[in-house]
Amino acid sequence: MAARIRLKRVGAKKNPHYRIVVMHGAKPRDGEAVEILGHYDPRKTDPRPVFPEPDRALHWLLTGAQPTDTVRSLLRKAGIWAKYAEVRGKKPKAADSAAESAEVA
Repeated sequence: MAARIRLKRVGAKKNPHYRIVVMHGAKPRDGEAVEILGHYDPRKTDPRPVFPEPDRALHWLLTGAQPTDTVRSLLRKAGIWAKYAEVRGKKPKAADSAAESAEVA
C-alpha cells in the first residue's frame, strides 16, 4: 500500500489546524498516522508550515511517499521540495565523475 504525505485536521470547529502526516493511502483523513512530520495553521497572518525535522520529510519523499497537492505547496514554502529535487536529480557519484574525467584526459 502506498504511503501518502497529507494533512490531518485537528483543532476546534471553525478554527482549523492541520498536522502534516504520513499515512497509508487507504486510511481516512483523520485516521491513524504512521508519522507526524509537522503542522500548519492557515489562520495565521503569515501561514507557514512548521517542520521540526525537515530531514524526516525528505526521507519519506525519497522512500516513495506521494504528497498531496496542498502538501507539495507547503513543502515548497518550507524549502524541502527544492532539496528533494536536488537529491533526486543528482549527478553520478563523485568517484564516477573522477573516473570519467580521467578517461577524457
